[in-house]
Amino acid sequence: MEHTPASHVRKGDFVQVLGGKDRGKTGRVLLVYPDRGTAVVEKIAVVKRHSRPTQKNPQGGIVSKEREVPSSRLMVVCMRCHRPTRHKRTVLATGQKVRVCRHCNEPLDKV
Repeated sequence: MEHTPASHVRKGDFVQVLGGKDRGKTGRVLLVYPDRGTAVVEKIAVVKRHSRPTQKNPQGGIVSKEREVPSSRLMVVCMRCHRPTRHKRTVLATGQKVRVCRHCNEPLDKV
């Protein structure tokens, strides 16, 4: 089995899209698939799908849903300085590793 690197985005992160039809838009990460290198972002890459009537959805019809976006097209946005940033990792005094904004040194993870 091939080793897949961990994704730089995590569920709940606020991200900005760097490329594609939604370039410049921001949203919250709903799901991350590190093995595929993709993530699902709220209100980004919305597609329409036709669904037939089921017990769950007896009406059927056209449903809008978010499509996966390659994580290489996403950049984490710091909630303090509101800038997209590449993060760095630092170790706190407690020994906990956290992701930190390179611009303002604010932790991106909940401590």
